[in-house]
Amino acid sequence: MATKQTRYDEDFKKSIVALYHNGKTQTSLCQEYDISQTSLAKWIKQYSTVETDDGKVLTAKQIKEMQKRMAQLEEENLILKKSDCHIHATLSERLDAVYKLRFRHDIKTLCRVLNVNRSTYYKHFNSESAPRVRENLNIKRVILQIYSDYDKCLGAYKITYILSRDYGINISVGRVYRLMQSMSLPKMSTDKPCRVKHHDQGECDNHLHQEFNQKAPNLVWASDFTYIKVNGKWYYLCIVMDLFSRKIISWHIASNHDVTLTMSAFNKAYKSRHVQYGLIFHSDQGAEYTAFAFRNLLDSYNVVQSFSKKGYPFDNACCESFFKYLKKNRTNRRSYHTLEELRLDIFEYIENLYNNRLPHGAIGYKTPNELEAEYWDQHA
Repeated sequence: MATKQTRYDEDFKKSIVALYHNGKTQTSLCQEYDISQTSLAKWIKQYSTVETDDGKVLTAKQIKEMQKRMAQLEEENLILKKSDCHIHATLSERLDAVYKLRFRHDIKTLCRVLNVNRSTYYKHFNSESAPRVRENLNIKRVILQIYSDYDKCLGAYKITYILSRDYGINISVGRVYRLMQSMSLPKMSTDKPCRVKHHDQGECDNHLHQEFNQKAPNLVWASDFTYIKVNGKWYYLCIVMDLFSRKIISWHIASNHDVTLTMSAFNKAYKSRHVQYGLIFHSDQGAEYTAFAFRNLLDSYNVVQSFSKKGYPFDNACCESFFKYLKKNRTNRRSYHTLEELRLDIFEYIENLYNNRLPHGAIGYKTPNELEAEYWDQHA
């Protein structure tokens, strides 16, 4: 006849273990309290205490839980390194990272660490494509074949005609145009090839996408430099702006516009702010920002670098606007005879007038210092 299994609470188990450590044998404890030898041995192993270096007493169960948590944190950190996803990564990038690592880690863990719903992941990679999507894929293959056969010379109108004439595919010009845009087809240049010097190193992706209104300080910094004449000689002013408040958080003047100029400005900004993980640093694609030394500096601080499109100043409009009004309201109205005279005037304009007293339309006609003070007071 089977006996009903008795359940013991935590206090009971700890008390039995304490009696064992006080000198009672396992046999006597089993007989007196009607417990099995196996259970008692398990309790002794589980609730025996260990004293750490700082005097804290832990049980074997607590140590096991800590080891489990440490292993979990190590796996999460490893996933973040392997995924190569920064804090501003898109959902598509995170889904691709989960798919790439699906054989190395549990899907549930990957989705939790990379903040992806498992249902979204399975739907993205396992669901059947819609009929329209499959049809577009087939048309794209035909368009690619036509584009290649005609030596990359045809546009949307002529490809639409050939689709109808040779393949019996009757679709609108607009649809052909949209499909060609999504394919990123290589273009046939009509100009004679020439040798072009490339100063940039590595990829130059735009992570900002003209999202100039940020929700908090130290999320996105923007930078640029301009030139100012002093007694017939050009000097270069580099600034770093926090897009949340439009505040100029650092600036540097030098006689040469090289990587030392941008590195000095960035180092001043980084030392003056409490920067958290995930900072984006946006600039144009000048050689001063794409240089290996500057990229290496940002990588050492885990800063994500973002670039404007080449020849497109609107992607860095905030810095361009600052320099416009700096020259209009200050430097174009004055003549400078020494570098020190220029430096003092820039100091007064940025630190006293612009950051501290000048209302800014983009931030509700508040000053940059006023807006940041309000933010920190609310989040103190």
